[in-house]
Amino acid sequence: MNDRPAPDRGLILTLSCKNQPGIVAAVSTHLFEGGFNIRASQQFDDPTSGRLFARLEFTPIDEREVSAEEAATGFTPITERFEMAWTLKRADTRMRVLIMVSRLGHCLNDLLYRTSIGALPIEIPAIVSNHKDLEPLAAHYGVPFHHVPISAQTKPEAERKLLDIIAEEKVELTVLARYMQILSPELSHELSGQAINIHHSMLPSFKGARPYFQAFDRGVKMVGATAHYVTDDLDEGPIIEQEIARVDHTMSVADLTALGRDAECRALAQAVRWHAESRVVINDRRSVVFR
Repeated sequence: MNDRPAPDRGLILTLSCKNQPGIVAAVSTHLFEGGFNIRASQQFDDPTSGRLFARLEFTPIDEREVSAEEAATGFTPITERFEMAWTLKRADTRMRVLIMVSRLGHCLNDLLYRTSIGALPIEIPAIVSNHKDLEPLAAHYGVPFHHVPISAQTKPEAERKLLDIIAEEKVELTVLARYMQILSPELSHELSGQAINIHHSMLPSFKGARPYFQAFDRGVKMVGATAHYVTDDLDEGPIIEQEIARVDHTMSVADLTALGRDAECRALAQAVRWHAESRVVINDRRSVVFR
């Protein structure tokens, strides 16, 4: 008896465009006429921006294997008619994700572990760091580690090397898992919509070194983390996910730090998963997340 799950032959379409009559009907009719059955559909009409956002999962009616390119055949006239921004991918595709990190390894370790047990629909072809501290962790998981030191003088060269690695490894998403360097505006623009960052919730109140010590000193009652897309505006890109945790007077600095770092791991992992599953669509300075 074969108890292995059947392969997922589904495809995922995400789209956004100016809201107007006939969009959903046109897409649904196109899929039906192409021999597909819609198995899940979500949409959001944003009254603020006047745009429609949608995510559809569909499968071939005859259960045949269909590539994303084949499924997109004949879809161009619809995208041009409604001036759509859209993506189409197979549901079983694992996104290629590069992780950038400095010396703090909690987020990196969490992503590597979740990926190793199949909890994230990604593969990690490379890790890039400006320090060598976490090279043994990368080796433990069998992921190539690239040490790319960076200074004010070498920053342009280091960022060019990063882009070379991204191109060579066919990376689709770059994750800053506590990478303690500010990307240049040029690199931020190059990775627009394809890079996710994580930071603790104490910004902008507690900047700089030892933020959790500062938070403890002020007696904060809540810590958390924000995962967002990278933009030219430092730590102000469209938010994907946030996590929070309560703090009480019995907790030490170490307790508070552990609580905050756990929130960082959870928020980042969730954001990466949603992005890899094509559940996130950028809506100007915000994001639409189809959960």
